[in-house]
Amino acid sequence: MSARLNIATVDSAAYKAMMGLEGYLQTISLNHIQKELIKIRASQINKCAFCLDMHTKDALKYGETTQRIFILEGWREAKDFFTEEEQVLLAMTEEITLISQNGLSEETFQKAKQYFDDAQIAQIIMAIVTINAWNRIAVSTHLPVAK
Repeated sequence: MSARLNIATVDSAAYKAMMGLEGYLQTISLNHIQKELIKIRASQINKCAFCLDMHTKDALKYGETTQRIFILEGWREAKDFFTEEEQVLLAMTEEITLISQNGLSEETFQKAKQYFDDAQIAQIIMAIVTINAWNRIAVSTHLPVAK
């Protein structure tokens, strides 16, 4: 599959806006591992090879284990490997990524409120929305995975 176009060069204003979101996400209260778990899980759901490659490598750089990355897609069957906070992040990621199915459930939202304040929940939602946008850009433009 060959790349279709490069958004960064074809529409630099849009790309700059996306990078603004990325800059904002560098300031939020989630740690690097939490952010990468969100990015990897959304990218798994969206089948974005480019983002999976990037964010699994980033997660490893931040100290994530290969085992947790390998079992991330089945986290519900391997809950002992993920903290309760991480489980809430993963549930939110799945529900927001698959928004047309049921949306962010009240149950998941209430669990999030047990671990995060409203500002943090807003940050988590923005992190999920942003990786979903990147996934859609990469998949629709056939962004190639570097060899």
